[in-house]
Amino acid sequence: MRHPASWCARVLNVIVTGGSRGLGLGIAVRLAQAGYCVISVARHETEALAAAMATAQAGPGALHFRAADLSVVADIPGLVKSIRRAFGGIYGLVNNAGLGTGGVLMNMPEAQIEALMRLNVLAPMALSKYAIRAMMAGGGGRIVNISSVVATNGYNALSAYSASKAALEGFTRSLAREVGVLGITVNAVAPGFIDTEMTHALEAGQREQIIRRSALRRMAECSDVAGAVAFLVSDDARNITGTVMTVDAGNTA
Repeated sequence: MRHPASWCARVLNVIVTGGSRGLGLGIAVRLAQAGYCVISVARHETEALAAAMATAQAGPGALHFRAADLSVVADIPGLVKSIRRAFGGIYGLVNNAGLGTGGVLMNMPEAQIEALMRLNVLAPMALSKYAIRAMMAGGGGRIVNISSVVATNGYNALSAYSASKAALEGFTRSLAREVGVLGITVNAVAPGFIDTEMTHALEAGQREQIIRRSALRRMAECSDVAGAVAFLVSDDARNITGTVMTVDAGNTA
């Protein structure tokens, strides 16, 4: 039997956006295993998420789903309000949802650039704004933004995406100063190339080059990023704020 929403009022609630698949789902599962009540927000519920929610029933935490299109920024206040009504106070927010649209800038339509910036920058800012108001009532909280190593290193044909992640890191550092007095920490995690189905689709030579450039001679995995997020959400990281944690097996070392 699935945990009722009221059950979450007795634990710490954490919102994870883009939590229906891939890295977002990995983060959501890791946090549920750590005992948090996780509300996964995405446009659609996937089979993988449904299976994870069923498995989480037997664990120390819980995993729930709320459908939302975060690119519609005007709907975000109502989304946060509905989550608070259903689950109670908000302790954590993991801004993971985003578009990884690639392409040479001179050939990229303006509408595509705007869509990328709306989901990668405006949506996390709006979510943070309304989540902070909820966190204030609880006396503190945690915000973790998922960035990328391209925010500082750049990458060919990812100029718009890199710009969005650089903006997210600047937002992280400044917001940390704004809300520190409220007991809220704000950090970012910057993954490099992660060992996923996407990177397995790369040519063998490309994967080998990435691995060869890494100090640890391997790729980081989704679980490594999820572990970093879990640490930053935990009380062990209560005095860490305004930082960007790189998880890339030393590729950018």
